[in-house]
Amino acid sequence: METRHDLLYTKDHEWVLLEGSRAKIGITDYAQDSLGAVVFVELPTVGDSLTAGDVLGAVESVKAASEVYTPLSGTVTAVNEALEDAPETLNEQPYEQWIAELELADRAELGQLLDEAAYQDFCAGEEH
Repeated sequence: METRHDLLYTKDHEWVLLEGSRAKIGITDYAQDSLGAVVFVELPTVGDSLTAGDVLGAVESVKAASEVYTPLSGTVTAVNEALEDAPETLNEQPYEQWIAELELADRAELGQLLDEAAYQDFCAGEEH
């Protein structure tokens, strides 16, 4: 399982990349591996106002469908439209393919996310 030190993670297997007051959100290598071959990605709408825990979108694979939850509150400022035509890139490059970007509403929520080491420990516990 691949992780990156510059990201924050959730126990639902989303990653967060902070860029100033914005955050890009995607699914982790663990999530894409668990899902299998991704065939469809449902994106949110730019301008949507979301609260942490809301559904951000959905990822469908040949064996399962899974909702993606936003770990942070904010307004959707961009979506990765390339995923509509090439959803399989989530399998190939899970940390380069973000689903949506949010303008953060409450930076304090970042304290609820896991750093790389804590996420690796969490995943190791799930595999047993």
